[in-house]
Amino acid sequence: MPIPSPALFEGFARVWTPVALSRQLRATAPLALELAGVGLVLFRDAAGAPRALFDRCPHRGVALSLGKVHEGCIQCPFHGWRFDGAGQATHVPWNPDAKLAQLSATAVPTRERGGLIWVYTAPGRDGEGEPAVPEELLRPGVHLCGEAIEWKCHWTRAMENMLDWPHLPFVHAGTIGRGMLRRPDSRMDIDIEPRPWGAHSTIRIDGEPGQGALDLRWPNAMVLHAPFGGRTMAMMVACVPIGPRRTRMLLLTGRDFLRARAVDWVFRAMNRRIAGEDRAVVESSDPPQIPLAAEERSVRTDALTLMFRKRFYAELAPPDQRSLPLAEGSPEQGDRTGRP
Repeated sequence: MPIPSPALFEGFARVWTPVALSRQLRATAPLALELAGVGLVLFRDAAGAPRALFDRCPHRGVALSLGKVHEGCIQCPFHGWRFDGAGQATHVPWNPDAKLAQLSATAVPTRERGGLIWVYTAPGRDGEGEPAVPEELLRPGVHLCGEAIEWKCHWTRAMENMLDWPHLPFVHAGTIGRGMLRRPDSRMDIDIEPRPWGAHSTIRIDGEPGQGALDLRWPNAMVLHAPFGGRTMAMMVACVPIGPRRTRMLLLTGRDFLRARAVDWVFRAMNRRIAGEDRAVVESSDPPQIPLAAEERSVRTDALTLMFRKRFYAELAPPDQRSLPLAEGSPEQGDRTGRP
């Protein structure tokens, strides 16, 4: 894992993001992952709550994730130093007189919501606001299942793909896009409603309402609401940045029917198939990171992806790439913390 640089989480700073499925973080073992170029170690404290520290011991710089969890603390594999979930040193072997308050590791805010582990991309104990967790994932009686896969692309390309209505009948002709393109001159209209957490969108095809709805959950998640006879069926995809050409895709499905775990494989297989249809196309994108809107050709049906693109360059892109801030109250403007 890389040593955190002064430009922490560059291009993805000060936002809440899911980073792992809850089931991936066990009580007895640390979980190493990389987020926007920063190595993190996740572990559960004595109460079972998830915690995250920079994956670097402040003593000699080794990866804490190579250590073990001991009574809710992470223990460094090199000299046995232990740190709690706030990064506070709790034990330094051979040094009973050590000034523990001066030996802290670096923590990042962490939450567990909706079957996911979330972190805030800035060091400290508390992030701004709280994660904007889709209501469907918190609803009583909804069963969650998910998995994580990796794509070889920049997270912004993956995210725009998740927000792109027009590609469905071409990339997903055999799955979720089946039957959408009725004739060569069909017209799609995209209706977008700004929300505090991002945007809600629906479509009309030749004037008739389309099936389902799609939400942008700022900054890096999409929720697809699928019609299912009045039952809850929601698919959330989070595009989690790892590096310039690596993205961790968290695929999570919530449903209030067929809730037995024995059938989870069906929904996981469906998610893998749909994601697999997208993968090769998105990984071919050039340049890897989405460029400014003026640098690619766009049309009317790109409204939702352009909304994301403009907000990314106004709020998240590295400082030397920033565009002018969006006007207050504009459709693209929202609450950057993701507060619901």
